[in-house]
Amino acid sequence: MTSTIDNIRNFAIIAHIDHGKSTIADRIIHKCGGLTDREMKAQVLDSMDIERERGITIKAQTVKLNYKAKNGKIYVLNIIDTPGHVDFSYEVSRSLYACEGSILIVDSTQGVEAQTLANVYQALDINHEIIPVLNKIDLPASDIDRTNKQIEDVIGIDTSSAVPCSGKTGEGIDNILEQIINLLPGPKGEKEKKLKCLLVDSWYDTYLGVVILVRVIDGKISKNMKIKMMSTNQDYIVEKVGVFTPKQKDINELNAGEIGFITTGIKVLSETKVGDTICDANNILKEALPGFKPSKPVVFCGLFPVDSSEYQKLKDGLAKLQLNDASFSFEPESSSALGIGFRCGFLGLLHLEIVTERLEREFDINLLTTTPGVVYKIHMNNGKIKDLQNPSSLPDPTLISFIEEPWIKATVITPDKYLGSIIKMCQSKRGVQTNLSYSGNRAVLNYELPLNEVVFDFNDRLKSMTSGYASFDYEIIEHREGNLVKMSILVNGEPVDALAMMIHKDFAQSAGKEVCEKLKELIPRHNFMIPIQAAIGGKIIARETIKGFKKDVLTKIHGGGATDRKRKLLDKQKKGKARAKQFGKVEIPQEAFIGVLKISKEK
Repeated sequence: MTSTIDNIRNFAIIAHIDHGKSTIADRIIHKCGGLTDREMKAQVLDSMDIERERGITIKAQTVKLNYKAKNGKIYVLNIIDTPGHVDFSYEVSRSLYACEGSILIVDSTQGVEAQTLANVYQALDINHEIIPVLNKIDLPASDIDRTNKQIEDVIGIDTSSAVPCSGKTGEGIDNILEQIINLLPGPKGEKEKKLKCLLVDSWYDTYLGVVILVRVIDGKISKNMKIKMMSTNQDYIVEKVGVFTPKQKDINELNAGEIGFITTGIKVLSETKVGDTICDANNILKEALPGFKPSKPVVFCGLFPVDSSEYQKLKDGLAKLQLNDASFSFEPESSSALGIGFRCGFLGLLHLEIVTERLEREFDINLLTTTPGVVYKIHMNNGKIKDLQNPSSLPDPTLISFIEEPWIKATVITPDKYLGSIIKMCQSKRGVQTNLSYSGNRAVLNYELPLNEVVFDFNDRLKSMTSGYASFDYEIIEHREGNLVKMSILVNGEPVDALAMMIHKDFAQSAGKEVCEKLKELIPRHNFMIPIQAAIGGKIIARETIKGFKKDVLTKIHGGGATDRKRKLLDKQKKGKARAKQFGKVEIPQEAFIGVLKISKEK
């Protein structure tokens, strides 16, 4: 029989971006005496500069606190501050799995947003108790009744126990702590059973190697113990056991129901997989914990240094970033147009943005990013299935049976006055509407969309057409067959691999025409005429021509009757031009690539 451990509460903090997760976590830490006034700083749990600046949490963080409740008992609180963004949803799901309950923070001035929904549904799926918290009640725009009604209408949670609070002034923090004690269940587990442990997260520390965040479900984990990772089947010796209070504190053992960290002398992050099960190497479990899925990159793009001499610097930078982020992958890639660089895989667009920003900021590298693309499944005639990341390496179309592309389920929450323009945009992106509901004057819109239509500029356009009021969240559902073709761009009859793209057949013509027009503006004139063509297979679907410079060879000839001499000179010039066109090399400037990559895929 598994017993409940009464004095421990493990809970996650979930919310939309910028609704105040990290601020309320700061307040709770301060209240429970985790840090002194002098040690406190805003966003204690966010370690990276970029997290602090943008006000987003990228890595799930944890902290252990002692709290003396009004009933006189002392409780141990383990908080996990989760990322709010869809790109890190896998981290969110593992973090939730390590807890028994969640605090749902909703900004009382904004109401329920798209990512609030996504994370709450995840928590409800694994039967979490949820305490709604209405933050930012100190602001004049705060409307508690409206927000409560929204939570009930859109999410369907009872708000009778909702706690109004302000992360800024500290009002209502005591009530949150009491609600945690009274409403959230304690963890279930048996100390005497054999070790069963969930790997919640891992990161690289310069001094300790890989630090592994764990939640002990049954048994205990102690120093010098021999453990086994069940997905890789590797054995390790535990060197260090500890907890974060938020300062790092060493202890001898972690018991059932507790959350803490261990180090085992692992140096490579890829050996520790989020969601893995850890057990005693001398007493192996028959089956692992459910739900372990390795995180897979979804969006791919090429990263090239603007200055080719910075290639080594970029390689070192990517390797260092991978130490702290195993979900990001890269492999070398060369392009005839852009030189040598890397093909990188990311969990989503925000993940891509953060990695490129960190490369530019921390390693001082000027980057050129190619158009983000998704992974297509190529079904060959011989029954094999290939994953395609880079359009330029598409096999011969005659060998392909059909191509599948990833589709997503998108949730858009918007004030209803913008609804028409959003529906129009989703339709132009080949979207299929699945649901539309209302909560007051806000519409909740569900669409199924192909990921490659969303990946480029969907979020930017959504924000600009709704003045920033709409919020957007997505999850990948499946791969579906699509009428997709590879569009190549030829400059002077030579294909430019960096500009090849996978596109739906219906939109290929307009997109090809747009790219050709843009290149015509950006490629400088040469001594010979340059055709720019967009092609699907051997068929040209769009063309623009850059006229060549023409020297007037007839200026020296005066008087009439010199027709033969004129013709001779013009023929000679014509032959020279043809030769130049045959052997001449077209220099495509860097700006031309950047210009084409910035073209919106507007239809």
